[in-house]
Amino acid sequence: MNKVKQIFGGDTRQLGMIIALVALLLFFQIWSGGLIITPNNFNNIIQGNAYILVLAVGMVLVIIAGHIDLSVGSVAAFVGIVVATAIQNWGLPWYLALVLGLVVGAVAGAWQGFWVSIVGIPAFIVTLAGMLFFRGANQFVGKSNSVTVPSDFIQIGAGTLPEVGPSTGYNNLTILLGVVACVGIIIGSIRGRAKLVRIGATVEDAWITWTRLTLICAVIFGVMLLFASGTKGFPYSGLILVALVLIYGFISNRTITGRHIYAVGGNKNAAELSGVKSRRINFLVMMNMSVLAALAGMMFVARSTASGPFDGTGWELDAIAAVFIGGAAVTGGVGTVVGSVVGGLVIAVLNNGLQIESIGADATQMIKGLVLLAAVAFDVYNKRQGKPSITGLLLRGARGGRGGGTDDPQDPTSVPPSAKTETARTSETIGQSG
Repeated sequence: MNKVKQIFGGDTRQLGMIIALVALLLFFQIWSGGLIITPNNFNNIIQGNAYILVLAVGMVLVIIAGHIDLSVGSVAAFVGIVVATAIQNWGLPWYLALVLGLVVGAVAGAWQGFWVSIVGIPAFIVTLAGMLFFRGANQFVGKSNSVTVPSDFIQIGAGTLPEVGPSTGYNNLTILLGVVACVGIIIGSIRGRAKLVRIGATVEDAWITWTRLTLICAVIFGVMLLFASGTKGFPYSGLILVALVLIYGFISNRTITGRHIYAVGGNKNAAELSGVKSRRINFLVMMNMSVLAALAGMMFVARSTASGPFDGTGWELDAIAAVFIGGAAVTGGVGTVVGSVVGGLVIAVLNNGLQIESIGADATQMIKGLVLLAAVAFDVYNKRQGKPSITGLLLRGARGGRGGGTDDPQDPTSVPPSAKTETARTSETIGQSG
């Protein structure tokens, strides 16, 4: 078990979510007779759920900071109709309309961030008001009609990498993308290891590093090979999502701002005593969420080729569910960008598999609700009982049947050998940001 934790960086909770995702894929693959793990279906999963995954990237930061945002679906719908109207009625080029959409999202986020951070109204109330306001604004601007968008704009939601170069039976750009990703990860890991050696820090055994890199590259190249073998290449919406995961993963893990977000969510008072400007953090996470909601709305409009009055309905619920299934704590201070995306993929695969098996929308909604409730309730119960989390249960066999909590710092259900006070943990987080 220790070797497994070393290979995967000690984040066994995130590993457990990946195991759950793979298990769900295999279950539906068997149930559907091989219709799930195919190039075209994987393309449909990414394109059809990219907007929810983008929302999950922003929502995890909101929840880590101890808030909730109920307005994201309405903001996305409002931005979508503004952009579609700007293109069709105002003659704005699609790329300028894209910039306009991001600006409108930033203004909407700044408005809500003002009430949360400066006035001090709880984000739940502010975004509930925002959900009503921006839903009405969507119908006011579009007059409750659908507005189409041009083919160039459609590419950001429904486009895929084109065919270039000699005919190989695969999409060459998709293959090249997989190779570049693997090379980049290997070079980055080697440079990071060399930097640690230069400063005299302790480094892990070389075999652990290369085993991890081999597994990561095998998965990446295998997935890209699957996409490349279909009639389409890797979707542009997937490229946008990957870029966001890299950017926000870096922000949350490697920057002072990211550490301050965790600190404010873990213990606001202790964070402020440590010098964190909680108002600034609250403003930033709320504004950032609306910007990503704007991007998600435009991606959805692009794929559906039109903006309508019912766009965005229920999106906030799927985004919140993805974050909690991905391991975020209800009380804030815990969560990861990658975990939230994995949680969103769990929901996406669940939707896709049930749809392929012709399960009705009513049953699908009930199943999704039960999955969310079970995931959170199981972790909360085990935390109270001092028992292993879902991840700990999944990996118990590798531990030789031993019980007890994990010492995974990213696992909110962990029971560390020597518990620290919440203030001490927060102060320690702030100290690391220096």
